[in-house]
Amino acid sequence: MMMMSSLSSRGVSHTGGRGVSRGARSHRGLNQTICMSTVTRNANIGKLAAGYLFPEIARRRNEHLEANPDAKIISLGIGDTTEPIPQPIVDGMVESAKGLGTLDGYGKYGGYGAEQGQGPLRDAIAERFYSHVDTSAADIFVSDGSKCDIGRIQMMFGSGHSVSVQDPSYPAYVDTSVIIGNTGLFNDDTSQFDDIQYMACTAGNGFFPDIDSAKKSDIVFFCSPNNPTGAAATREQLTKLVAKCKADGSILIYDAAYAIYIENPDCPKTIYEIPGADEVAIETCSFSKYAGFTGLRLGWTVVPENLTFSDGSKVKTDYNRIMSTCFNGASNVAQAAGMACCSDAGYKSMLDLVAYYKENALILKKCFEELGFEVHGGTDAPYVWVGFPGKNSWDVFAEILSGTSIVTTPGAGFGPAGEGFVRASAFGHRENILEAVDRLKDYFKK
Repeated sequence: MMMMSSLSSRGVSHTGGRGVSRGARSHRGLNQTICMSTVTRNANIGKLAAGYLFPEIARRRNEHLEANPDAKIISLGIGDTTEPIPQPIVDGMVESAKGLGTLDGYGKYGGYGAEQGQGPLRDAIAERFYSHVDTSAADIFVSDGSKCDIGRIQMMFGSGHSVSVQDPSYPAYVDTSVIIGNTGLFNDDTSQFDDIQYMACTAGNGFFPDIDSAKKSDIVFFCSPNNPTGAAATREQLTKLVAKCKADGSILIYDAAYAIYIENPDCPKTIYEIPGADEVAIETCSFSKYAGFTGLRLGWTVVPENLTFSDGSKVKTDYNRIMSTCFNGASNVAQAAGMACCSDAGYKSMLDLVAYYKENALILKKCFEELGFEVHGGTDAPYVWVGFPGKNSWDVFAEILSGTSIVTTPGAGFGPAGEGFVRASAFGHRENILEAVDRLKDYFKK
């Protein structure tokens, strides 16, 4: 089964130079004329062929509902938070929003802000999440979330670079690499894009790639805790990763979006706990899964002062240029909520929310274990990685949806090493998680 990015690759027509006429063309239907432009399509987007993973899952879910209108869908699929934003954080957001309705308040909360984020929030993030490492508030760029930052980071680097990704991993790493022009075509034989190094993370290697045998790449994407496997890298493993990037002259894009879920003290919550990481790594993070900001949108990226390009120029300077050109700053109301997240009361409420989802994860993990499945994750991350050896993951997804009306995520959608697995998300109301357990037990014990 190929990756989600390529489900329909054979049926895609690519717009290129050969088939484009010199002038505008018209297509005439029965009652209309459509004038076509002379602008060629970005051929790199054409390489992606099928839609992004999660909209495709939503499409299949909707098909199931159309065929079964009385079905009560329980989603363990897309990692979207379900519980209310904690009150101490809401209070900060409300104060900001109300302030916009007054002259004094608008002066404090309104208008264009700094593209890098409000100074007090950058200070608060540095103090709350990086006080134990040598990370300055000046290195922190506040944004509308990690996914958006990944796209902006790719824009900053541009095309012409070699790329490595964990396999399986968050689809945005591969898809943005394709769009920017850093890969070849999708290879049906390997279920991978050519010219990109997929670093297999399997149960056999503890979901940490064989760093020693990995080829040199300019850009390395790494996520810990990993989405989708739920595996958190240890200090020893990350030390090897940083050393490999240093030796190869690579830049590491380290996604720490789920770091707050880590409970193992041997698993760092930021890459900057590793000596020398400030010379090789950009770290991106988000309040989405910390405080339920998946729709509110607020995150940050750390670009250290010591990180440079091959000519000695600072990466931070170029990233600042990208942010200043392509971004007007995160919403002032969202940034006020971020400030509340970093307060003592707000941080405690985030930890309580995270604990709720972690308990959901343990409930799901225990369920699949009792059913006799191979189960990973669910301890340092809000995802449970469930093995179905020898089975096609999209077929397993379809079987679970058809038999239980539960949405999961097929492992192949995260890369070829995800084949034979599905991911179950712990983001859900407790009653739905418990009902999902009952349905799964009823179905798989037959």
